[in-house]
Amino acid sequence: MPPGLDALKHIVVLMMENRSFDHMLGSLKAVNQQIDGVDGTQFNRDTQGNQVFVQPLAEFQSQLDPDPDHHFPAVDQQIFAGDQSATRVATMQGFVQNYFQQQQDVAHSQKIMYYFSADKLPVLTSLATNFAVFNRWFASIPGPTICNRAFAHYGTSFGQVGMSMFYPQGKSIYERLQDAGILAKLYYFDQASSTMEVVNLLQHQPELFGTYDQFLADCKSSKLPAYSFIEPNYTDHDNDDGEQLASDQHPDHNVQAGELYIASVYNAIVSNPALWASTALLVVYDEHGGIFDHVPPPACTPDGHSAGPADTGLSAPFNFDRLGVRVPAILISPWIPKGTVVGTDRVFEHASIPATVTNHFIGSYTASTAREQSAQTFLDLLSLDTMRTDSVVFNIQD
Repeated sequence: MPPGLDALKHIVVLMMENRSFDHMLGSLKAVNQQIDGVDGTQFNRDTQGNQVFVQPLAEFQSQLDPDPDHHFPAVDQQIFAGDQSATRVATMQGFVQNYFQQQQDVAHSQKIMYYFSADKLPVLTSLATNFAVFNRWFASIPGPTICNRAFAHYGTSFGQVGMSMFYPQGKSIYERLQDAGILAKLYYFDQASSTMEVVNLLQHQPELFGTYDQFLADCKSSKLPAYSFIEPNYTDHDNDDGEQLASDQHPDHNVQAGELYIASVYNAIVSNPALWASTALLVVYDEHGGIFDHVPPPACTPDGHSAGPADTGLSAPFNFDRLGVRVPAILISPWIPKGTVVGTDRVFEHASIPATVTNHFIGSYTASTAREQSAQTFLDLLSLDTMRTDSVVFNIQD
């Protein structure tokens, strides 16, 4: 076993909200040609037939308002440009026309093609260029948040493609670990902005939930469980310290608040040398939020479920045999070579999370779906023979 894997005692996943790869990391193509980002030639046509090219004009807030549509029918239009034929091909040409439907404004619809320049996102850029960035990490479903996050928890959404708070049958990754005597915890931000899964995920096992403040304390005291899943703050609200900005980066929340949150999670780990040496942190986004990405989603192994037209809002069922739109994903560890770019030949999705965690901490597990069992795992990226002595430290106030 490589030394990095032998030392690995903790896997931490921070799942942010609703941003595409091109939107957040596309500019890094200019830094490293191996990164499959944007170069200014990618475009969609607007409702007037004009070519709308990608531009580095994304703003931190007040630009993608109203929120781009990312429910199943809208994402289908974004991917297939409205083509409903049996022989259709994913062109990624429907983003501008779909966003136009929000307020019938041609100029505003073009903003869906904007992306951030690397200097605007110093935290995400620094982590991506210092550790491992995935060229091919996709949302599990071409749809919204809840069903996509279910894949991170269960390796399936049990046939759901929307935002219903379903009551699944089957063991989550947390329950699997608990059954094996291994500690796991889902950390939500606070009571005013708790996990969206709290109504059904592990509802009878409150000991597996903790707050973000507890996560910080567990990092400091070296009490972090084997597996941690961290959720950001989903709402702007007041607390004892005054106004608390949403940190999830969901449009139209402040992207800089999310940058600070990512940095605070990373800092909490790297500030404890023993924890840093024994932890892999994955920063990933649940889905693309309706924002442009140029890479067509590939086919995937079905998970054994199907959603009918009444659920998809389309004329045909969805058999969970293709992925959603590409999202940012970065793996962070001192055992990863600096500047690692995971190539386009390796496709990941949110089922890769329970697959990786199960494989590392439990081993063989036959009760998971065929989808999860076929998902790529990512701990082979911890490939160095000697732990790196360099690290990034972000100067922020937690």
